[in-house]
Amino acid sequence: MSVLAVLLLLGARETLGVYGGWGAFSDDSPRRCFAVAQPVDPAQRAGFLSVAAWPGQNIRGQLYVRLSRARAGAARVTLSVGERRFDLVAGDIDAWAPDARTDTAIVAAMRSSRSLSVEALGRDGSPFADTYALSGAATAIDAAALACRG
Repeated sequence: MSVLAVLLLLGARETLGVYGGWGAFSDDSPRRCFAVAQPVDPAQRAGFLSVAAWPGQNIRGQLYVRLSRARAGAARVTLSVGERRFDLVAGDIDAWAPDARTDTAIVAAMRSSRSLSVEALGRDGSPFADTYALSGAATAIDAAALACRG
């Protein structure tokens, strides 16, 4: 599944640009803008990672991860970028930062790193990691933020 196919699933209506493996998109109802990418491994393409702005809710740089596999019930979900690790809040197949401060720290780390991984224990008991290339991420995040500014 391509980045554009993921966006169709998300209901994006306007393409702002594609930068490396990242796309930037917006939607008018509700107003939101986001950068999104899929894991580098084609076998994990059910997953995606996005950084969004929701101007009507005064939200910027909000991280959301759709895991490529369902996680085990109480398994931790950890995001690693550069030398930093972040524990995420998780549902069965998704995860997000626990607060805006963590969102900000993750996005800042993404800007200076080459890759990011999200690790968890799958429902079948085996560990997995969804890995994302960050080439183009900063530009896509900035394009989305600019589109929803104001």
